[in-house]
Amino acid sequence: MRALLHAEFVTFARDKTALAFTFLFPVLFILVFGFLMGGEDQSRLGLVLNGVPGTKLVSVLEKTDGITVTSFPDRESLKEGIEKRRVDFGLVYDGKALVFVYDPTRVQDNYAFEQIARGISTRFNLARQGAHPAVSVHAVAVRETSGNWFVRVVPGVIAFSILSAGLFAISGHLAMMKERRQLDRFLVTPMRPVSLLAAIAGVRLVVAYVSAFLTLLVAITALHLEFSVDWGRYALFVPAATIGAMGMGALIALVVRRPESAGNVSNIFAMLMMFLAGIYFPIEIMPSYLRALSKLLPLTYMADAMRDITGVGEMPTSEFWGITAGLLVLGLVLLPLIARYIVRADRR
Repeated sequence: MRALLHAEFVTFARDKTALAFTFLFPVLFILVFGFLMGGEDQSRLGLVLNGVPGTKLVSVLEKTDGITVTSFPDRESLKEGIEKRRVDFGLVYDGKALVFVYDPTRVQDNYAFEQIARGISTRFNLARQGAHPAVSVHAVAVRETSGNWFVRVVPGVIAFSILSAGLFAISGHLAMMKERRQLDRFLVTPMRPVSLLAAIAGVRLVVAYVSAFLTLLVAITALHLEFSVDWGRYALFVPAATIGAMGMGALIALVVRRPESAGNVSNIFAMLMMFLAGIYFPIEIMPSYLRALSKLLPLTYMADAMRDITGVGEMPTSEFWGITAGLLVLGLVLLPLIARYIVRADRR
């Protein structure tokens, strides 16, 4: 068994694609998108008053949560500030109308900025009339969350790295071993197929732990994000999720008759899940049919569970353990059933 573990480790270490996909991609994503999108907890508003009294407007802005205000002398300097990302969007007041200025390239962010602008306009109109809101509105979260948008993305990226480590361990890795005739050499020995799968699982569990921890460490140290990690549940969830992903990979390897195509199918499957499972953006903003589809994807539940573990989301304890147990059972059931067929030397 020790020799199998060593051979599997060496094989994985020589696979540059697997190394990049498992370690490099999550870290690069965290760094690139983190510096671009994750650094600000508040929206930055640029203000131009055009020489008119703006006492009431300034008072409204000071009472508006979630923004910081920077003054500009004129509209041209404001546009330059928006283009160079010194502010997120702008407001020009000439004594008659409020004109909000946006960067058209920030399509996703502008939706949030427009919501803030509507709130400012409503409160300013009431202030000019000397009126007050008829009712007070308070937002109450159904589930406890912490941090900004990108803090919630990081656990999703970690979940995706775990999925990749397990999914490609069977569908991609075994296909590569078949193409290189490595599997045939293994199977002419007294080795049992389960022993080979156990060695693959052992190495991939270590890989999943290291990849998840490295991604989390980069987010904390480089981007100064804060997480409250439940390390006990983390230690149990990572192997359960990895084994579950290996079961999915085994199912793909069984369905796809040509081993060299299994890795490609797994790659497409993983990419589809990454975009539809709420990793990049909330599932709630998707169309209803995509929201229904996301509920069928294992990565959706893996990401939610990882957010719960890292303290940026909350789910009922029973739901978390149900997801963990479901992934573990999925892998433990599929792997032994499919293993004997997948690792047959005569299967092409």
